[in-house]
Amino acid sequence: MPTPTAAIGPLQQPTGFELAFRLRQPEPIAPKGCVILLHGVGGNETNLAELATEIDPDILVVLVRGPLELAATQFAWFHVMFGASGPKIVPEQAEHSRLDLIQFITSLQQRFNLDPDYTVVAGFSQGGILSASVALSAPDLVAGFGMLSGRILPELQPKIASPQQLSKLTAFIGHGENDSKLPVVWAHRAVEQLEQLGVWHALHLYPIDHQISAEMQSDFLQWLKTV
Repeated sequence: MPTPTAAIGPLQQPTGFELAFRLRQPEPIAPKGCVILLHGVGGNETNLAELATEIDPDILVVLVRGPLELAATQFAWFHVMFGASGPKIVPEQAEHSRLDLIQFITSLQQRFNLDPDYTVVAGFSQGGILSASVALSAPDLVAGFGMLSGRILPELQPKIASPQQLSKLTAFIGHGENDSKLPVVWAHRAVEQLEQLGVWHALHLYPIDHQISAEMQSDFLQWLKTV
């Protein structure tokens, strides 16, 4: 008989938190770890609710809302335009979101007495970008990060921690071979960069476009158990 999954809670933003979020509370209440999930551009924190409910019920899952409101129920971490030369971002907004997330995770760990060694940040598309940005620049906050159809921003380079600081970090990279928004070359570039930094990583490619497939979700959930 399958283990019942806890419901996703209401949107909240307590005092001391930079960003609004929803929780999937663990069973039992004292969590053995934490997974922070970040949505893509134009989405919101509920987009990854299905993934959240599949994570081990002993884990606290936090679904975070991006700070930029594009329209009703549509949010982002930074503005981006897609052209023939690739995606063009507003780097100041990406940096602001990176710093907000670092402060958010710090507050979250203090509030719920969470161990960074059992904290993972992951996301889809722009959420995966921010997951990599946070983990690679502040590896003391998390044990690993997941990029589901994301990339590592070239603009992040000056902020990346030293290989010594990154030595305990692990990463999951899942990407569609037919991705029309962020071509699969970004996944290969991420692998090359992580290899140079000495970050252990798992690369999984799928015959899909810019999305999370059932297979990608399953592989990510299996990877989570190894972190």
